[in-house]
Amino acid sequence: MTAQTCPRQHQRTTMEIASLEPSLYTVKAVFILDNDGNRLLSKYYDKELYPSMKEQKNFEKNVFNKTHKADNEIAFVEGMTIVYKCSIDLFFYVVGSSQENELMLMAVLNCLFESLGQILRKNVERRCLLDNLDGVFLVVDEIIDGGVILESDPQQVIQKVNYRADENPLSEQSVAQHITDKLAMTSNIMQSAKEQIKWSILK
Repeated sequence: MTAQTCPRQHQRTTMEIASLEPSLYTVKAVFILDNDGNRLLSKYYDKELYPSMKEQKNFEKNVFNKTHKADNEIAFVEGMTIVYKCSIDLFFYVVGSSQENELMLMAVLNCLFESLGQILRKNVERRCLLDNLDGVFLVVDEIIDGGVILESDPQQVIQKVNYRADENPLSEQSVAQHITDKLAMTSNIMQSAKEQIKWSILK
């Protein structure tokens, strides 16, 4: 009987790994709310998800109502997988599809939070964030581009934000190198996530 069940089990495990394979477009949205649920920053990368401002704000309000008093880091709202973190009077959210790997989303959230902690000099609260909103947008854009995760290392994010803030124009060669580096980092992040998924299923 063992010989008959092993192939099926192996086939099922292989199918599970395949179904959990992370897609390139991992992040559906990122938003930061204050402790009343009001939007301070948001970026939606899937234009078909919530196409209008009203739909986006209704979704954010729904997410906030279900998470701001919960003692968790992951929520499932309206068919979306959401990881979140709070700091003083701010709530940070990263949204993925229902099939998205939570480790990938959490890596984005942690990178965002730690990067902002550095540019805000540990004052991760509403007033300081609003005073440095341009820098916050730069951080988000260095971590995610069109839903694709580019970076998960806060130190690398801060270096690139500082580089862009210097207002030094990029040459064509450095632009090409910048794109190559980002693609390589995306590939490394994806590979790491695949290994984590396989290990969590097989152990």
